[in-house]
Amino acid sequence: MPVNLKGRSFLTLMDFTPEEIRYLLDLSHDLKAKKRSGIVGDTLRGKNVVLLFEKTSTRTRCAFETAIHDEGGQVTYLDAGSSQMGKKESLEDTAKVLGRFFDGIEYRGFEQRVVEDLAKYSGVSVFNGLTDVDHPTQILADMMTMEEHIAKPLRQCKVVFVGDIRNNMCYAWMYGCAKMGMTFVGYGPQELIAQVDQTVLDKANAVSAQTGASISLSSDPDCLKGADVLYSDIWASMGEEDQIPERVRMLTPYRIDEAMLEATGNPDVKFMHCLPSFHDFETKMAKSQMELGYDIREVTDEVFRGSHSIVFDEAENRMHTIKAVLVAMIGR
Repeated sequence: MPVNLKGRSFLTLMDFTPEEIRYLLDLSHDLKAKKRSGIVGDTLRGKNVVLLFEKTSTRTRCAFETAIHDEGGQVTYLDAGSSQMGKKESLEDTAKVLGRFFDGIEYRGFEQRVVEDLAKYSGVSVFNGLTDVDHPTQILADMMTMEEHIAKPLRQCKVVFVGDIRNNMCYAWMYGCAKMGMTFVGYGPQELIAQVDQTVLDKANAVSAQTGASISLSSDPDCLKGADVLYSDIWASMGEEDQIPERVRMLTPYRIDEAMLEATGNPDVKFMHCLPSFHDFETKMAKSQMELGYDIREVTDEVFRGSHSIVFDEAENRMHTIKAVLVAMIGR
């Protein structure tokens, strides 16, 4: 059956069927090939998209802006200080106004409710650039990257997310693996397993029952065996400095190193990361914390820069997959 996503919003992969996600991945591969061949697109000509960023980003902003420009569209960027949303104007009113100006709205911030309300009230397609509980554009890029580097179908792949298994990336991976019939393991300390949002886990397991996926959480290193991907994220973000001592205590045993790669038993295992990453001490935050006695690296520099790492292909694919979402939902 033909897939038609025109007018849809991209809030979470849970809103899409496996066939629709497959369509977006195929379109992503096609658009990447066209860009590399120098073929200029115009599917967004005459379209205007606003980017609402309550949280800063390098990859998400650049991926959206480049994708829109590549296809002939126009983009407006508003950060938290450039909009009255939630301050002098309600979210509902802001959404209704932006819906009159723009063909699409991207939101990157905190509460999932905000991106859902933007879609509810704006009357145009809305795209989730990250919330506290989900990051669907990242997962789409990750799956595309896996298809480029792993010579078997996604449904035969095993992803192990290592470290802070309560965060939005881990939850987004649960959703993505559930939808595509994949094997997912969240590998982290037992005290964090106990804090995982049960609603997220229940949703993922309900979908898995239909797709044949496997979603589990473990603190046993045996769960690493057979992994095709070891995936990690930073342990603490800017503004969470007060939590660093406790995070380092809990998560240091889960730093991805060569020994952990070997523990998978897969010589072709890939290392992936949504970025930015603390893998050395060349950032202000990593350096200052090390001076205080806290090594906040979630992965060693040897792994990050080594032959198993595909993080920069992954980062590039944010642009191609975001372009696919835009073209599919608001393209001409």
